[in-house]
Amino acid sequence: MGRPRIAGGYNAVRAGVRARRVRRAARPARKLDFGGPLWCKVRAMLEQRWSPEQIAAGLRREHPGQRALQASHETIYTAIYAAPRGAMRKELVALLRQGRGARKPRTRGTDRRGALQDIVSIHVRPPEANDRLLPGHWEGDLIKGASNRSAVGTLVCRKTLFVMLVKMDGATAVDALRGYEQAFSPIDPALRKTLTYDQGKEMALHKRLTESTGLKVFFADPHSPWQRGICENINGLIRQYLPKGTDLSVHSQRELDFIAWSLNTRPRKTLGWKTPAEMFFEHCFNERIDIQPIVALGL
Repeated sequence: MGRPRIAGGYNAVRAGVRARRVRRAARPARKLDFGGPLWCKVRAMLEQRWSPEQIAAGLRREHPGQRALQASHETIYTAIYAAPRGAMRKELVALLRQGRGARKPRTRGTDRRGALQDIVSIHVRPPEANDRLLPGHWEGDLIKGASNRSAVGTLVCRKTLFVMLVKMDGATAVDALRGYEQAFSPIDPALRKTLTYDQGKEMALHKRLTESTGLKVFFADPHSPWQRGICENINGLIRQYLPKGTDLSVHSQRELDFIAWSLNTRPRKTLGWKTPAEMFFEHCFNERIDIQPIVALGL
């Protein structure tokens, strides 16, 4: 493009104004304009703690074939990080799931937590549990609050990713036994098959848990979190609601049920973008399994 022909000769100021005007006119309109209706919907889903990938899949399911009402997860990330630096950008970035910081490797020496007695190894867990063929096979863990003085139990179904959160009075073996008994005992025996856990000392009373609920408890190898990868992933999501270093005892069971329901109604990629609740209750309906106790728990 040559210089603009202006009476009286070339004017650098006028040429600069024209160049900026032409450059702006050539830009395509942003799909996720911060004042537009699509962004408002995306923002609302972010505030529900959906990831950009989950949002993109949800929009595709809700508006099939309507590209104007959809946005890819790359578009959503770009919109967030393209926001001007300041309070707004910090607020948007805070809605994203935070990556883990650098962690010091745990010592490979003697496990100082004390060895559990009469445990059954994950390596003899039945194939049905390993292959995630049916609901009823669970992974469990304990997430702890500030100074390890408070705790919440995490239970996730390996097949459907359905989550239950359990309020604990503390982090002792007695607290864990009471909490998990309360969570599992009302549930149909068809959904109480196995529980895979780490070798934390809070599971010292695992034999009593088996006696009272019928669950067969299997233990992962020490320092092998990948053997309970589903639960580890869920714990990362739960920390969006229950941050590290906070007092977890202030949360009622009702509040924990609300958090669990929020997780159970998020679409998941590994479920073909169905939700854990859809998968779990669909199975119960097809197999005529009583779900009233689960509904009564507030989930």
